[in-house]
Amino acid sequence: METVYIETSVISYLTARPSRNAVVAVHQTQTREWWTRFRTRFELCLSQAVLLEIGRGDPVAAATRLELARDLRLLQISNEATALARRIIVECGLPEHAGLDALHVATAATNQIDYLLTWNCKHIANSTLQSRIAAACRSAGRTAPVLCTPSTFLED
Repeated sequence: METVYIETSVISYLTARPSRNAVVAVHQTQTREWWTRFRTRFELCLSQAVLLEIGRGDPVAAATRLELARDLRLLQISNEATALARRIIVECGLPEHAGLDALHVATAATNQIDYLLTWNCKHIANSTLQSRIAAACRSAGRTAPVLCTPSTFLED
């Protein structure tokens, strides 16, 4: 079974109240559709970094997000993943504040995850960065996961 790393934004969109922002509302709808149609086709996983991020903010909302994540496989963030995240930051020219974004990618890569599902199109599922992220992973002897949004799966 192929694997999918579920990044923070996906869990947030799954559990959030419907947004009044049209773009966010579409992303929420697409995320829920992906979750309904595709989640059972994959082994879903996340990392401690995701758990830390979804545990922040309003305690009731955080509890809802954490409950959704409870049954997902927890990946280890190894020293290798931390070093690869640093390499991604440097080789891709990402700002230092994108460290957690790079750590998501690196954790997925070092755990040989097939896909990283996210709505973070600034530092993760960014078409101009994907080849650089893949190159940084290759230079560390790893294969980058496919970096995609839920809408990618819905296009079929």
